[in-house]
This record gives sequence, structure tokens and C-alpha cells, in this order.
Amino acid sequence: MTEKPLSDLYGNWDLLSSGEQQALGRLRKVLDEHVRPLVNDYWERAEFPTQIIQPLIDADLMTPPELNGEQPSGLYAGFRNFELARVDASVVTFYNAQSGLFRTTVNLGGTEEQVAKLEPLITSYQYKGVFALTEAEHGSDIAGGLATSARTEEREGQSGWIINGSKRWIGGAAQADTLAIFARSSEDQKVKCFLVPTDAPGVQITKIHGKTSLRIMQNADIALEEVWVPETARLGRINSFADVAACLRNMRSDVAWIATGVAAGAYEAALKYVTERQQFGQPLAAFQLIQEKLAHMLANVTASLSMVVRLTQQQDAGIYKDENSAMAKMFTARMLRETAALAREVCGGNGILLETDVARYHADAEAIYSYEGTHEINSLIIGRAVTGIGAFR
Repeated sequence: MTEKPLSDLYGNWDLLSSGEQQALGRLRKVLDEHVRPLVNDYWERAEFPTQIIQPLIDADLMTPPELNGEQPSGLYAGFRNFELARVDASVVTFYNAQSGLFRTTVNLGGTEEQVAKLEPLITSYQYKGVFALTEAEHGSDIAGGLATSARTEEREGQSGWIINGSKRWIGGAAQADTLAIFARSSEDQKVKCFLVPTDAPGVQITKIHGKTSLRIMQNADIALEEVWVPETARLGRINSFADVAACLRNMRSDVAWIATGVAAGAYEAALKYVTERQQFGQPLAAFQLIQEKLAHMLANVTASLSMVVRLTQQQDAGIYKDENSAMAKMFTARMLRETAALAREVCGGNGILLETDVARYHADAEAIYSYEGTHEINSLIIGRAVTGIGAFR
């Protein structure tokens, strides 16, 4: 049986079934053999190590054979993100783009026929997609500000849509087969979602350069000019931003798990460093001030892990609330930011070197703090729930 993570003080790992633990144990081996040795070099180069993609696909993590055809629990999916994130934030963001964002969009937004057709292709990675909602001028205000447009147009006797607009910060777009593009219908002004092939005429994908966070992840600008797709490419159950919000409600729990996993990785890297680094004739870990910071970091990870486990248990029971997932994302991202800063601190000057791993976690925490809803936006979602007053402006 695979041991629980070093940073799981309260033993949440024990809530998983034996088969789920075995599947995650396989994932650890894949990460240790194929991913961990590469991430620092590729982070510095701001490139994605494409050679890790096939081992992750071959691991069959969305439908693990250890479960003998049974559906994995939500906790398994959460710990899958946690294990990936403990190694690298970009790698988990890349994997979750398919397993979380795109898969959730199709499963919640597609018709029964669309889900039945696409789900096996998504889980096997035969059909790779990404979630494309954010725009250059519209992030936090995307609900009312989304500017990408779609109008109906028939071609060669087939009903379809013409899409114009742009998207920004779309991770993994260049490696995908399709883009889940959210656009506002010119007919009814409602937001809809279209599966647009990346090689469709009128689609242009450009890598974003100059990032100081998530440097491995290849984020892109996407331009769409008179892009035509058939009506069959429209996800049939997304007909308003309320439907988009239902997807985001699920996705924020994924990001909360990711934030928790990155925090765990930062803590574990710092713990390794201070137990090995000698100063004044003894390891740094022997000093009281260092131990206090380690305790603080571990408490942050423990609180975050306890929160996401309980959130996921509620969602497995069918309880989905905007304020619940918003609180988890808000809290875990803040705890990650603090934990990564403390991890950097206890490593001293060497904490800014990639060789300790801590520098990478420290920088990547900034992106996670902002994506999938900023701290402020998630706070307002919670505030609206507890007061009954919407403070959005």
C-alpha cells in the first residue's frame, strides 16, 4: 500500500480505497521517473517537456485499472491533482486542463449524446481540449463583459455559427485538438460554448512570453476571425452564463486541491533542505525559529487539505454551492502564498535557486492565487452568500 503524503498529518489519505491508493502510487512513480528530474530545467527555459505527456496518458489516471471499472471517487480526483501539484504547478495545470476544465465543460455542458461520444475520447486523451473563457480585457468581469461573439450562419445546407473574438491565458492551447470557446450569441445575447478545432480556418494561437510564474505551462493568446463551426459543435446545455457558472463551481474545487498540493510541495522541499543544510555545526532544522516556521507551514497545508477533503465529500453527496468552492479556492490559495513564502525564507539565499525546488513553488504560487477567481472575487461570492447582498460592481 502506498504511504500517505509526508504533509498529510491528519491521515486524509486513509479515506481513499485501496485501489485508489494503488493508482496514485503508480502516479508517484511516473512523476518521480519522468517528471521530477525535468521540471527545474524546463521551468528556467520556459518550455514544456513534451516527453512527459505520453507517460501521463499511459498511466490511465482518469479511469485507473485498479478500480476494475468502478467510478473513482471525488477524493481520488482531488488527490490526483494533489500528487501532481506536489511535483509541479505547471504539470498539474496542464493535466487538469484536460481532466478537469475541459472534461467538466463537456460533461456538464454537453447533451447526453455529446457526453456519451466524447467522454471516452477525453479520458483516453484521443480528444484533447482546453477551456477558453478569459479574454484580454475581461477576466473578473467576464460574466457581463464577455465580448467574443457568435452568429448563426448556414453553409452548404448545414446550420452553424460564425465566431469572432479573442481569448487570453489559455493554457495548453497549442497542444490541444479543440478549444472550448465561450461566446455571446448575437441573437439572444446569451453565452454559449463551442468546440472549435485548433486547426480551423481563422484560428490563430500565439504563445505568451515573459512570464515569471507557471513558466512551464504554455499559455496562449487566441484570435478567432470569422471561424465557422457546425451546430453540432455547440454544447447543448450551455445557454447562459449561469450554465458557465455551474462549470466554474466544480472547477474551483480542482484549483483548491492544486493550491493545497503546491503548498505541500513547498513545505516538503523546505523540510528536506533544512534537515540537510548545516549551519553553526548542526542542521537548520535544529533551530527553534526554523521549527516554528515548519509547524506554521504544516498547519497551513493541514487546514487546506482538511477543507478540500470536506468540500469534495459534500460534492460527492450532490451538494454544490458557489460559496463553498469559492471559500476553498480563496483560503487554499492564500495559505499557499504564505507557505511558499515561509519555505523560501527558511532556505535563506538558496531559496531563490531552482535546485532547492522552493523558488519554483514560490513563483508559481502567484499565478494560482489569481486564476480561477481572484481572492477578491471569491470573497465577494462568499459575502453575497452570507449577507444576501451582491457587492459586485
